[in-house]
Amino acid sequence: MTDERVLRVAKSREFWAAIRAGRAALITVMIVSGLINLLMLTAPIFMLQVYDRVLPSRSIATLVGLAGIALMLFLIQSVFEVFRARILSRFGRLVDERLGPRIFRTLLARGSEMPNGDDGPQALRDLDTVRGFVSSLALTAFFDLPWVPLYIAVCFLFHPWLGAAIAAGALVLCALTILTDWASAETTRETVRVAGARRSFTDMAHRTAPLLCALGMRSRVAALWQARTRENLDVATYGNDLAIGFGAMARLLRTVLQSGILGLGAYLVVREEATAGVMLAATILSARALAPVDLAIANWKSFSAARQAWSRLVAFLPRREPEALTPLSAPRESVRVTALSIAAPGTDSLILHDVNVALAPGSALGVIGASGSGKSTFARALVGLARPVRGVIRLDGAAIDQWDPDALGRAVGYLP
Repeated sequence: MTDERVLRVAKSREFWAAIRAGRAALITVMIVSGLINLLMLTAPIFMLQVYDRVLPSRSIATLVGLAGIALMLFLIQSVFEVFRARILSRFGRLVDERLGPRIFRTLLARGSEMPNGDDGPQALRDLDTVRGFVSSLALTAFFDLPWVPLYIAVCFLFHPWLGAAIAAGALVLCALTILTDWASAETTRETVRVAGARRSFTDMAHRTAPLLCALGMRSRVAALWQARTRENLDVATYGNDLAIGFGAMARLLRTVLQSGILGLGAYLVVREEATAGVMLAATILSARALAPVDLAIANWKSFSAARQAWSRLVAFLPRREPEALTPLSAPRESVRVTALSIAAPGTDSLILHDVNVALAPGSALGVIGASGSGKSTFARALVGLARPVRGVIRLDGAAIDQWDPDALGRAVGYLP
């Protein structure tokens, strides 16, 4: 197994740890989804009984009894749906509570090492995206999909032609789902990229607004912002057009299939191979069988965004939590810098090269030099914020990376 593969597997354990923590919730959702899908058979069975039993017998008592039973089952189904939605909402909260602190600690660690580096807050936005998806009703489509064969099997019991027609329609919609995923994946990635670039540019312009105004660059920066906004809107519009197009295609196929099932049922009734109740029940079952696929296609954009957000979180998180460091007493004896070399973030260009300093208790050190010569970098290195390429910094004989950052921060002052 390659190192990249090992790293990917190790990082994916973050998500599966959250899944295991919410295992009871997911099992409950699966069970409740099964009960909901069984209760979905109430409407077609009620229709079948009304047309094939009540109307021929003209029995009002039978109709009232069937209606009462159906109403009770509909109420139970509604309660289960509310219960399932609340469980998913709490599962999303659990995912956030399990991963959020780890992501935030990683964000702080990276921000201290590379304050002008990658867009760390994007990880928190990605977590919000993942939590929003697992908390939404869009996820219920994936719990309902395994029950589609049940509805198809019932239609096969009504008549083989009805079952075959619904199975064919489900396969066509599944193929459309795969096509939707293929067509929207790159667009979703591009949407996140251009939106992030626009957000970063906006933050930069806001931070440096006084300087930009003083230099007379306000109009130029506004034009650049407008160009990035236009690119963002173009990509977002294209993505929305794709989603609208595939959604309309799915609805068209679903409508055509339901009408076709109704027509096929009528044909079987004319040939006396089925009853009117079977015709209407099969039409209702076809709608229920295709509903999860239709819901998945309608929410595929959010699913694709959540999947890509999770991929970015996997890349963002370190392979494992840092090991707890042995507590050390506050430094009091000495500061020794030996052959210290530090490179600019993301490059091999050295800012500091072979710096050596030794300070005894009561000593003071002043550092002077031209702008960009590495004074601030040296100060950051002394408090553990800049990672050396070579060399070592020791406080009381212990390398600075052996100190717990929180404990060191309480003993060493630093003013940027």
